[in-house]
Amino acid sequence: MTDAFIYDAARTPRGKGRADGSLHEVTALALSARLLNAVKERNGLDGNAVEDVIWGNVTQVKEQGGCLARSAVLASDLDERIPGLSINRFCASGMEAVNLAANQVKAGAGKGYIAGGVEMMGRVPMGSDGAAIAVDPSVAMKTYFVPQGISADIIATEYGFTREEADNLAVESQRRAAQAWQEGRFARSVVPVRDQNGLTILDRDEYMRPGTTMEDLAKLKPAFKDIGEVMPGFDKVAMLKYPHLERIDHIHHAGNSSGIVDGAAAVLIGNEEFGKAHGLKPRARIRGTAKIGTDPTIMLTGPVPVTEKILADSGMSISDIDLFEVNEAFAAVVLRFMQAFQVDPGKVNVNGGAMALGHPLGATGAIIIGTLLDELERQDKEVGLATLCVASGMGAATIIERV
Repeated sequence: MTDAFIYDAARTPRGKGRADGSLHEVTALALSARLLNAVKERNGLDGNAVEDVIWGNVTQVKEQGGCLARSAVLASDLDERIPGLSINRFCASGMEAVNLAANQVKAGAGKGYIAGGVEMMGRVPMGSDGAAIAVDPSVAMKTYFVPQGISADIIATEYGFTREEADNLAVESQRRAAQAWQEGRFARSVVPVRDQNGLTILDRDEYMRPGTTMEDLAKLKPAFKDIGEVMPGFDKVAMLKYPHLERIDHIHHAGNSSGIVDGAAAVLIGNEEFGKAHGLKPRARIRGTAKIGTDPTIMLTGPVPVTEKILADSGMSISDIDLFEVNEAFAAVVLRFMQAFQVDPGKVNVNGGAMALGHPLGATGAIIIGTLLDELERQDKEVGLATLCVASGMGAATIIERV
């Protein structure tokens, strides 16, 4: 098998996923096409340089439906001979797109790919696809389905994380994200979004709330307490699965959970021959990829077992990893990861995460791979691991190594 290298990683700024968000006027198709064009232009590629575009997006209905990847290719300046594949592994869709592309390159099924994803959460709301895991009793009852926020609170209860610990992590995420922007750490990867007249719509992540304090967060009510304890009473469902729990401690709220945002990200992946043919220098090698299924009720613990799996598959240990990106879907997810591996918090989400910057579902996996690569280069470190929890009980991970 051949090596798969990362030649470029680009993303849009993340806009607030609301009607007053800066990217609200832009469709998922338009944003995807503009980012594909940016990758093409940044790397001097001809329109038919890559084998395929693999594109993740989670809510695949309406304007995000109908194989959005193919539509994005046709709307871009890429050649129509490039097909386009849309995939959905919930929050890990962007990462899975990268991993799938890398593994096809390793197997010799094409020399180069563009992989990533998009989610316009302000235009196509999360859950509007009516996912069977939530609405079909035949699976929801079997899996003791509860919403993700309840799952995050179960993790906090099961592993002993307090509201104060979660809020501390959220405040630190805001501080780190603000510092990263102030120091220009995202400059290499962020592609400003412009309208058809070339006027800038957004050139900076706009969800951030710099200066957030513990006192600010203390004023927020637990977001999932009512649906847990009152109607429809998901706490009782969870405790059927976990009868040793006397109660669920509801510690999560808007401030220590990921933000609803719009955004897209892309990674250019190819073998050595691809790089030489286009005059490109590889930035990193994709050393390992992994995915795993986990308990669908607690749902969000996947980063721990999938990290164990990818390390074992790669013949590595946790001490071999210099930096980590663990998606901040909820504070308890990251707290559990650091607890399980006794990881130095200074090595995890160095530039903040989704609690500060937002979580555009289908794009986040590709975003954190790019962020990890940029930070490895900034610190002159060698190896990084990116991982996400995934809805309905899954986990995904990627290990990259600078070259």
